[in-house]
Amino acid sequence: MSDATATDTRDYKDTLFLPATDFPMRAGLPQSEPKWLERWEGENLYQQMRETAKGRERFVLHDGPPYANGHIHLGTGMNKILKDFVVRTRRMAGFDAPYRPGWDCHGLPIEWKVEQNYRAKGKKKDDVPVAEFRKACRDYAAEWIDVQRAEFKRLGVAGEWNDPYTTMAFDAEASIVSEFLKFVDKGLVYRGSSPVMWSPVEQTALAEAEVEYHDKVSTTIWVKFPVRGVKMDGSGIPHAMAGASVVIWTTTPWTIPANRAICYSKKIAYGLYEVEGADTGSDFLPWARPGDKLIVADALWEDVAKAGFIVKAKRLGDANVEGLICSHPFAKTDKYWDYRVPLLDGDHVTDEQGTGFVHTAPGHGAEDYVAWMANKVWHDPKEPIPHTVGPDGAYLPHIPLFAGMEIVRTDGKKAGQDGPANKAVVDTLIEAGNLLARGRLEHSYPHSWRSKAPVIFRNTNQWFIAIDKDMGDGATLRQRALEAIDATEWTPKTARNRIHAMVSDRPDWLISRQRAWGVPLTIFVNKATGDILNDKAVNARIVKAVEASGADAWFDTDPQVFLGDAYSASEYEQVTDILDVWFDSGSTHAFALREGEWPADVYLEGSDQHRGWFQSSLLESCGTRGRAPYKAVVTHGFIVDEKGMKMSKSLGNVLAPSAVAEKYGADILRLWAASADYSGDLRIGEAILQSAVDSYRKLRNTLKYLLGALDGFSDDERVAPADMPALERFMLHRMAELDETVRAAYAAYDFKRAWSALFNFCVNDLSAFYLDIRKDSLYCDRPDAIRRRAARTVMAELLDRLALWMAPLLPFTMEEVWASRYGEDAPSVHLETFKDTPAEWRDRELRLNWDLVRRVRRVVTAAVEVERRNKTLGSSLEAHPVIYLDWFDELVRFDQILEGTEFERETEEEQRAALAEFFAEVCITSQATVVVSDGNKTAPEDAFRLEGEDIAAVVVGRAEGRKCARSWRITTDVGSDSRYPDLSARDADAVAWYDARKGNAA
Repeated sequence: MSDATATDTRDYKDTLFLPATDFPMRAGLPQSEPKWLERWEGENLYQQMRETAKGRERFVLHDGPPYANGHIHLGTGMNKILKDFVVRTRRMAGFDAPYRPGWDCHGLPIEWKVEQNYRAKGKKKDDVPVAEFRKACRDYAAEWIDVQRAEFKRLGVAGEWNDPYTTMAFDAEASIVSEFLKFVDKGLVYRGSSPVMWSPVEQTALAEAEVEYHDKVSTTIWVKFPVRGVKMDGSGIPHAMAGASVVIWTTTPWTIPANRAICYSKKIAYGLYEVEGADTGSDFLPWARPGDKLIVADALWEDVAKAGFIVKAKRLGDANVEGLICSHPFAKTDKYWDYRVPLLDGDHVTDEQGTGFVHTAPGHGAEDYVAWMANKVWHDPKEPIPHTVGPDGAYLPHIPLFAGMEIVRTDGKKAGQDGPANKAVVDTLIEAGNLLARGRLEHSYPHSWRSKAPVIFRNTNQWFIAIDKDMGDGATLRQRALEAIDATEWTPKTARNRIHAMVSDRPDWLISRQRAWGVPLTIFVNKATGDILNDKAVNARIVKAVEASGADAWFDTDPQVFLGDAYSASEYEQVTDILDVWFDSGSTHAFALREGEWPADVYLEGSDQHRGWFQSSLLESCGTRGRAPYKAVVTHGFIVDEKGMKMSKSLGNVLAPSAVAEKYGADILRLWAASADYSGDLRIGEAILQSAVDSYRKLRNTLKYLLGALDGFSDDERVAPADMPALERFMLHRMAELDETVRAAYAAYDFKRAWSALFNFCVNDLSAFYLDIRKDSLYCDRPDAIRRRAARTVMAELLDRLALWMAPLLPFTMEEVWASRYGEDAPSVHLETFKDTPAEWRDRELRLNWDLVRRVRRVVTAAVEVERRNKTLGSSLEAHPVIYLDWFDELVRFDQILEGTEFERETEEEQRAALAEFFAEVCITSQATVVVSDGNKTAPEDAFRLEGEDIAAVVVGRAEGRKCARSWRITTDVGSDSRYPDLSARDADAVAWYDARKGNAA
């Protein structure tokens, strides 16, 4: 009999044990998350978390302090979220993992904003008393700390928000002073004169970490330096060189007045060329003239000739430039430049671009400085390094022709643009007859990261920490730092090479800034000798004063108070420069980490911090403690839009974390962060966020289903693993595998791997597999049935573990899940730790067997779906697949699956029938038949085969029997219980159980 229609004698809907939960499908995160934050605040949840973790092994992430300046952006938001992932995962892994956030409160970013505020009121910084200005900076930083604290908390970041560390706290400033004085005590601090990157707009020296590179179009010039008749050794130059000029090329015309030498390379071949013809056919009259003799690198002559519109020339011969002396191109313009310009051998000279010669202005270039300092015979004893440009980026008053001219404009709407200096120099070169050519070049050029204006190299007196000087123990600071790098765990591994190269090649640490807001270099210098005063009693008084009144004490206190009776203030210079802000933040480990927390287990920041905080912390700690302040360093990339473009207001692609939280919820932003590969740049935009929303909905749907499936569940219902069906035991094994994967991923800071494993498990193992199969049992088995009880036991474990595993990533959602599972008054999920996995859950053989089952299931499901698309079948329950297995070995494994389960039978024939029943359950069909091959192919030619899968072939037929009015399965035992003529035996038994408890008459 084939009858798929049941007699409608009763509506059995109420007898189904359907999932029931108040957990909403629509999360409403923008509304619910602030309520959770309020509750956590009221319960002092963070403190509870710390109390719960007392006595455990400590794990410390030291927070790299963001600037207390402006609203947080996606970069800072993502950084804090990643840190929260680290701290929460370690805490739930069984560590005591505190998190103390911090803020960098000193330095140019804040001072620049305060300056802008004063300018808006018509005041210049120099018109404001220092004490007032410093107070304004302190107030400004405090205001933004409060703003940023609220914004970080909104993202679900848990920490000691009521007790953060700040670099402007008095105890912090005193600690920074103390750390600085340790370098003084080691003899590593010195004052030197050398070119540093200088911001004319901000009038301060900048470290490399305070500079960013942007494209800039510069004026390029080819300049003639006339060769003098007498060489360095007093001999005359070759006759052919008489009247010749050495040609240099530069992108900084304004440095020509500061020229003192020309560098060449002994590895380059130079030629002496005579101009015979120039292109005079255009409106422009070339500066090159027939008869001009030019010395240029042979490899670059064609480029030089093209730039100078030279159409005809002859090479007079090789040019031996060693020992030559030139005149400055302005020598005949003003006697100021009437000095000898020597040619010096330099390793930095190449013939890749320019002329093969490098114009050398030792006051305005690092390589120029090195080359010049190596040839002291040419120095003016009174001024070894000439000073030509002042702090404001304008020529000093003693420079003829150009005094007061700006290189970079510092005021008005044109601030940051080129000043008149370049044009004036070029015009003077033309008048002097020494300009050969000029052009324009777009190239990468350093800019101040705060004002965005171009910087210049400028020779100034600055304070440095020597990194190649013996620290008193036979090692230098550079050596100690390189050793510490190798002793640190770097994530990703390539980060080690990056910072190692930077430290290997870096110059001495420039630590002084000519600013007002920050921690001063608290030292006195003997006016007569230039020596730094290093007296323990004096230093102790300085530190004590800063502890009591902050860094302002250095400016407000009579110097004699610090010097005491042993020294006279009139004999000492009190240094008023401000410490490099990177020294401040590099010292935070000394005061932010509490007892037992040093060194920190990990630092986590953006990859730009290899030259910033990672490096300054490394150098500071190696100088004062001989090792790095961290055991491991994790770096992440930068935020870009969906097209990979840098976010900027001008492009209109900026997304604020607050806007994302307001529209989607913070957990969506956190999900995005968890799913992204942070080792490179991270893309984000509306489409990517929508993808995160879709993933969240799928996850939430799974969690909602589990919550509903566990309605009324209690421990009395639990089933021991040994008594569970194979499917449940397989899910226990999958949970054991997942537990290992998630823990390992979290330990490796690989949040993407953890999230992918969890999400794929929910989608593929649960929604599309386990829960799909067990719906029938969950809805239709009587509640005391072992299969249903086992399923609910496993689901209880699944829900608990999923909530715990994902609580660090999605704290708001998992708190909601936990409260739905255990009640609103239950302790927070964030007070829990990851559950231990019983060893007996692992069963590798079972896993291998179920891998085969799932392969067969995929083939059957695909075959049934074809029939459904063809309208041959309605639901999969109408199907009766005939499954052809072509390998007997697989059947042996399938038999193993049935051992000890409700499908196990005594005879082989019964076992085959049981196997068919098993596959019907797993494939969600009403019936199935299994046909086994003994080596010969048995499947019909027209059987369905899934591409790329050869384990089985399937022929789909229709199920025989009647449709159960309750489960909709088509079976041959419908009506076997006369009380329920339209139900299968299983469903009749379940309804009888239900009726007995409801007092219904069958």
